[in-house]
Amino acid sequence: MSIEISEMIENEGVVNRMHGDERRLQILDVAMKVFATHGYRGTTTREIAKVAGISEAIIFRHFQNKEGLYSAILDKKANEGVIPETFSALARFIVEKDDFGFFYTLALSVLENQKKDQDFLRLMLHSALEGHEMADAFFEKMVLAVYGFVGEYIRERQADGAFREIEPRIIARSFLGTIIHHSMNNLLWDRRQKILAISNEEAAREFAELLLNGIKK
Repeated sequence: MSIEISEMIENEGVVNRMHGDERRLQILDVAMKVFATHGYRGTTTREIAKVAGISEAIIFRHFQNKEGLYSAILDKKANEGVIPETFSALARFIVEKDDFGFFYTLALSVLENQKKDQDFLRLMLHSALEGHEMADAFFEKMVLAVYGFVGEYIRERQADGAFREIEPRIIARSFLGTIIHHSMNNLLWDRRQKILAISNEEAAREFAELLLNGIKK
């Protein structure tokens, strides 16, 4: 067990007083940190129990097996409402046809959410590299929703005559791909920002302007 992980966990006396939903959430939070560090294949429920300061039997009271625990993490993230909240924040820009506001807010939301949820980002990278079905579930539940939402806005603005006639999925991929690549550079490989030292707000503004300069008529 790494010192970094163990420092994130409360002492055993506090943990042992948890019950019900609180216990389940605690297990999920600990499991996400361990899975994010070692991947699905490299993690055991015994290790998760050890890091959480509980018995392995307690895990199995809440989750049928390791697979069920792993899948529950994705369900928890999907139900936290990050994507619906982002869509809600973008709604007024859609009504106002504020293209900069739409893409700036979208970019900033992606950057800030990945910064706050780095364990989940690492877990999903592990999942994809391991070829685990959770990566497919993430794609179906979250990625497709974002592409559909952004693509629909682009189509509407093309119909208004504001954007050039480019396949909306190409535009969405070029923008989201740029944002995610920038985020992953800062969070995984270039934490000191040797390549590009700018704030998330600055990055969101520049990337939004760069996109619009390329697609506006």
